[in-house]
Amino acid sequence: MAERAQSLAILKAGTVIPAHPLALDPGRKLDRRRQRALSRYYIDAGAGGLAVGVHTTQFAIREAGLYDEVLALAAEAASDWTDRPLAMVAGLAGPTPQAVAEAKTAARLGYDAGLLSLAAMKGRDADALIEHCEAVAREIPLTGFYLQPAVGGLELDAEFWTRFAAIENVVAIKVAPFNRYRTLDVVRGIVEAGAEERIALYTGNDDHIVLDLVTPCVAMREARPVTVRFVGGLLGHWSVWTKKAIELYRRCRKAAAQGAVTADLLALDSRVTDCNSAFFDVANNFHGCIAGCHEVLRRQGLLEGIWCLDPNEGLSPGQGEAIDRVCREHADLSDDAFVAANRERWLG
Repeated sequence: MAERAQSLAILKAGTVIPAHPLALDPGRKLDRRRQRALSRYYIDAGAGGLAVGVHTTQFAIREAGLYDEVLALAAEAASDWTDRPLAMVAGLAGPTPQAVAEAKTAARLGYDAGLLSLAAMKGRDADALIEHCEAVAREIPLTGFYLQPAVGGLELDAEFWTRFAAIENVVAIKVAPFNRYRTLDVVRGIVEAGAEERIALYTGNDDHIVLDLVTPCVAMREARPVTVRFVGGLLGHWSVWTKKAIELYRRCRKAAAQGAVTADLLALDSRVTDCNSAFFDVANNFHGCIAGCHEVLRRQGLLEGIWCLDPNEGLSPGQGEAIDRVCREHADLSDDAFVAANRERWLG
């Protein structure tokens, strides 16, 4: 319990949590060596935690029978590779019986919180959604997840987030609708529930990372403004170029705390978003978002290939060229040298 308290304190204070990809071999089977290497990379880059079993890990690991093993590999890496505490977040999905079972598995494996996808609850009313969340929260501290509708998420209004934030065992919310109006709905919900001191706000808006981290969000409660800030990020984008992402995160947090957000820092938002447009395949409505991150890791030698569990998932036409361009134009945002210097040790 003391270890979980430490990890939850990290989560509350704010940190960088990469969404962990899935390493496969040419037969689309789990490549355990490279899966461990990815975890080691993120830990050595300075990540404060890992998110495993989430969208970037591919939700299909459940049907493939890999959920338990993939979570266990990351938990072992976190335990064996470093002595410092990490905030370990497990992705939870499916209807209530499945999500509850996954929460129990994650808790047994030592995970500190569960990131709950509601995609499987599409078509259910708000009462059913809240009942579902409450059932899962009884098993593990909960991180809410506003997944963008373009990749299967539900549209959730401020009233839902008010009710969700009132659940006592909710410790954080990842906001990833890629939409400013919907992002503010989450802020309004947290403030209306009076939960801004208890719930940590994490950006998942890969199209708006820097500005989320430096911009105060204000909502009104009883005619008075309440300010809420994003304290960290849980991002698929941060599964690549992670060391440089952590440096940028620290710069954003320091600037926000000192009230010294410069034009140069603000200008980085558009550059990071430009990189994300290629990695996440925005031109093709995010079809290649997982394969795009795999491609960056493949070029660095961390992955052998870009294979996904679904053979229909891969780079879209023109996406490779888009990645070429951002790698060339934004080379200073990459951590290629760091990876090259440590890759063989991580793979060992």
